Amino acid sequence: MSEAATTEAAAQGKLGTVVIGGGLAAAHCIHELREGGYTKPITLVASENEVPYERPPLSKEFLQGSKPALELEPFPGSWYTGADIAMRLGTTAESIDTAAKTVSLSDSSTLGYENLVIATGCRSRLGGRNANMTGWDLPGVYTLRSLEDSKAIKEQLVSGKHLVIIGAGWIGMEVGASARAAGLEVTVLTPDQVPLAVAMGSEFGSHVAQLHVANGVQCHFGTAVTGIAADPLKGLAVQTPTGDIPADIVLLAIGAVPNNELAVAAGLEVGTGVVVDEHLRSSDKSVLAIGDIAEAYNTTLGRNMRVEHWDNAIRQGKLAAATILGRDESYDWLPYFFTDQFDLGMEYVGDRQAEDDVVVRGDMASGEFIIFWLRKGVLTAAMNVNIWDVNDHLRSMIGKNIPVATLQDTDNDLMAL
Repeated sequence: MSEAATTEAAAQGKLGTVVIGGGLAAAHCIHELREGGYTKPITLVASENEVPYERPPLSKEFLQGSKPALELEPFPGSWYTGADIAMRLGTTAESIDTAAKTVSLSDSSTLGYENLVIATGCRSRLGGRNANMTGWDLPGVYTLRSLEDSKAIKEQLVSGKHLVIIGAGWIGMEVGASARAAGLEVTVLTPDQVPLAVAMGSEFGSHVAQLHVANGVQCHFGTAVTGIAADPLKGLAVQTPTGDIPADIVLLAIGAVPNNELAVAAGLEVGTGVVVDEHLRSSDKSVLAIGDIAEAYNTTLGRNMRVEHWDNAIRQGKLAAATILGRDESYDWLPYFFTDQFDLGMEYVGDRQAEDDVVVRGDMASGEFIIFWLRKGVLTAAMNVNIWDVNDHLRSMIGKNIPVATLQDTDNDLMAL
């Protein structure tokens, strides 16, 4: 569509909202728009051929075979048809012209928009501290970001095989637990001394490490990986300063990189992600960014933050729709996420920082406990581990000044704090 054609279409009221991305944030934005009475055209552009789906189960329930692919969809394909959503699946958005308000696609077509929502998510990191790693593209080396990735890994989860995981973040540790449940030998390699320490602190990270070791995972902490090579016996060899580790399968789980390239090329303000205000509008007010790529201003915390989690994707998708619909809502919620590994289930809410004081309620050795984080006596975050139906209350406690002894004493009714 030329700029003149775009202008004509706008005059005729034909332009609507274009959403780029096929994840949870995109799905909930589109759904909330239609449910909120939005009658203008909506087009979804997604590089995958799948209807938008949830990604957390890719390292857990789907990988373990307990949740089929259709159950990953928050809204079935029939809903999009019934809601008159134009689906451009298997199509990549190649560029954005903010002056003409157009998006150029990989099939050589062009879409005009009144509002554009960028929800392109993240891709797996192949560099970082392993920037010079060789062999990441060998057969049998996987990353996990998509349903296709999870399907490919799932086919390799055969009892007796050896999986080596490079990285000890959420995806790495969750896949490790899933692979052990399938009967694989699992080795985790990370330069960190404690898994998840950056995200959750050494107390919880050490607990997760002990849990994995108790379930037969071989953990090599403080171990850097220099490369991956072909191995004549096992197929692959993961190279470390202390020797090679043979593997049938290797998972690279060393973090994620936001897919910000479209926004950068379009001249939008970009920091750790696409910089947006409390309503999720970018430096171009007709362009919004949501989900993993959005560096959004949080009104409760008083600062910008980028969050790569399920709950945030859903909420930001709905908030973007509210913004387009003209409702006065803002990004004011606290980050929330969860994990399931072996017999550990956890929920976290809040905004902990590395310098926060740590308070444990209950016996960590029992596997059932709550961790609180405090800054100058004020509760900043909380995590319930194998204790359920309390996270909403923990959320309500954030920001309160509660004595450490009161938090620690399990004789005190949690719901009364």
